[in-house]
Order: sequence, then C-alpha cells, then structure tokens
Amino acid sequence: MTTPAPAPAPAAPPALAPAYLTRTQERALALTIAVVTANAYYIHPIIGEVARAFGVGEAEIGLVPALNQLALALGILLLLPLGDFYRNRTLCLVFVAGQTLCLAGMVLAPGFAAFTAASTLLGFFTIAPYLIPAFASRRVAPERLGAVTAQLAAAVIFGILVARVGAGIIAARADWHTVYSCALVLMVAVTAFLPVAMKSEAASPKQPPANYGALIASVFTLAARHPDMRISAAIQGMNFAIFTASWLALALHLTGPGMGYGTDDVGYLAGIAAVSVFTTPRLGRWADRVGARRARIAAALVQLAGIALFYPLGFSILAIVVPLFITNLVGPTIDVTGRMTLFTLAPEIRTRLTTSYIVTMFVGGAIGSAAGTAVFDLAGWGGTCALLLAMSCGVVTLSLHAERRWRTRAQAE
Repeated sequence: MTTPAPAPAPAAPPALAPAYLTRTQERALALTIAVVTANAYYIHPIIGEVARAFGVGEAEIGLVPALNQLALALGILLLLPLGDFYRNRTLCLVFVAGQTLCLAGMVLAPGFAAFTAASTLLGFFTIAPYLIPAFASRRVAPERLGAVTAQLAAAVIFGILVARVGAGIIAARADWHTVYSCALVLMVAVTAFLPVAMKSEAASPKQPPANYGALIASVFTLAARHPDMRISAAIQGMNFAIFTASWLALALHLTGPGMGYGTDDVGYLAGIAAVSVFTTPRLGRWADRVGARRARIAAALVQLAGIALFYPLGFSILAIVVPLFITNLVGPTIDVTGRMTLFTLAPEIRTRLTTSYIVTMFVGGAIGSAAGTAVFDLAGWGGTCALLLAMSCGVVTLSLHAERRWRTRAQAE
C-alpha cells in the first residue's frame, strides 16, 4: 500500500505592494512637514526678544537653537532607524504627538531653563519630516522620485518661511509668547489629520529588530560601507551650518543697536525664502535630468557667490536682499541632490542611511547655531561673514570631490 504524497504546503501570501500616493496625499504630507519643521525656526527672528524676556545674553540664547538641533540629531540617531522595522505611519503619529506636548511645555515654561529644556526635548521628537520622505520614496513612481523629494524639501523651506515671517510679525504686534501659542494650535491640527494623510495600502508586515543595540550599530556599519553617503552628509552638514549661522546672526545684526530694525523687519526679510518654495521642485526635476552630483556642484558654486556678497551688502536691509535671494534659491537644492544619492540605494536600508545623513546635517546645524551667535558676539557681522565664506568653500570642495569620485568609479566599472 503506497503512502499518499503529502499535500503541498500552502504558498505564502504575496506581499502587498504599497499603493502610490495620490497628489492630494503628497500635498498633505508636504503640509505636515512644513508645520512640524516650523517649530525649530520660530526663534530665528525673535531671538533677541526672547533673550531680553529671559534676561540672558546673545551667546547664551544661542544655546536654545543649538541644543534643539543637537537633540534632533540624537533623536534621529536613536529613533529614525526604527523606520526600517516599524510602520512609518505609526512612528510619525507617536512623534508628532510628542512634539505637540513639548511645544505646550514651551508655551507654559516659567523661565529660561524650562523653556530651553522643552525646546530641546521638542527637537528630540522632530522625526516626522525625515520619516515622511522615506515613506513617500517607496510610494511614488521611480521617474517622479526627484520631483516628489524636491516637493517635500520645498515643504521644509515653506515651514521655515512661515515660521520666520510669522514669528517676526506676530511678535512685533503681540509678543514672542503668542508666537508659540499659535504654533501649538497648528500642531494640534496636524496631529488630528496626519492619520489620513499617511493612509496607504499596507506593505508586508515589518519585523521588529531582535536587538535594538544591533539596530543602532547597523547605522554606523552601513555608513562605513557607503562613502558616497558620508560625503553627501558632510556637504549637507556644512550647508545647514551656513543656513543656521547666517539667519541667527542676521537677526542679531539687524535688531541690534547699530542697525535698529524690528523683529517684523527681520520677518519680512525672511519672506525671501519663498523663492525656494517655487524653484526647488523645478530644480529637483532639473537634477533628475542632469544628475544629482553635477547639479550639486552648480548649486554650491552659485551659493558661494551669494555668500561672498553678505559682508559688502550687509549694512543695508535693501541691499542684503541680493545675497539672501541667491542663497535661498540654491541652498535647498544642495540638500535635495544629497538625498537623491541615498534614495537610489536599496529600500531596506534607506531609512538607516538617511539617519546618518540627517544626524550629520543637524550636528552641522547645531555647530552653526552656536558658532554663528558666538562669532557675532566676538567679531560682529564681519566675523560671521568670514565664517560663512569658509564653510561655503568647504561645500564646493567636497561637491567637486564627490563628482570626481563617482566619475572615476563609473569609468572603472
């Protein structure tokens, strides 16, 4: 008597590919990024007023944005890698809710120490703007990757723009405390509609990491294996340091005794960043055509030319519009092209590579925040402009090195 052959094992259900995002969802995610990003930048035009309200000096108030950026870098290192193993949607909901609570702490802070602590913790939870692009990169057609990445990068710029313009105007008509109360209302609204904005067809379930320490260690291991990522991260670290140092020092310069402008004037001036909201998506599509590395070199050279004009034109609020326009036009493109070099790599490691990239960026931002205010305190506007020029030269040098390295490797293959 023959034994019947065993029945074949049931086939594993096929993994569900995530659905492409609708254009409405893309815009909703961009709006979310804008609101969440804005929280770190309300202080830029009102930094002098906040310092006076708490009775601290220029170098001391620089600790608020510096610690916020360092905490953000730490949060990205410890929290962002979870995006490769847990649903990005769930993580974003948790982190946005945490940010909302921290912002409430800033509104209710009784003194400088409590305000700084709440701002620092808020930075630690500011993860959503860096999870959302990875979430979107798996849900857009490959030929639209650069355009969508640029759209989300433009949302960061828009958030910064609204924060700086709005904070300056509101503080001039009310006070800095009202600025953060308005920000809290916006965050409550974002927390409510984010579940709908990130709704998409589920992919196959992600497996939690067996060892959290090994997960964090893998961030460094992957970074060691991808030198192109390290170069892109270093470029964006210096680029972001230029951004934070220039705007904080500019606010102190314009509202100081020598110039005598108000916070609303600084806010209006920050409106120049609006150019990036419209041009960055177009420059992203251009980078899709010419290549990320070549586009980055061009943007870095144009930025260097703009920064060279900061000192000679920096003593007129009208003349300084010229270098601000130039740097805001091309600065975000350096970031977009850097991210494009990451999003072409394997999807299962993109979040951890993005972790290294963003950590480096915000460490650079923290250095820029502290250095920009400290150098201004010591050497005034001229010293700050020299610092910005040196960092911009570093961006150009590394961008050229990255292009040569990539071209040499392509020829060898």
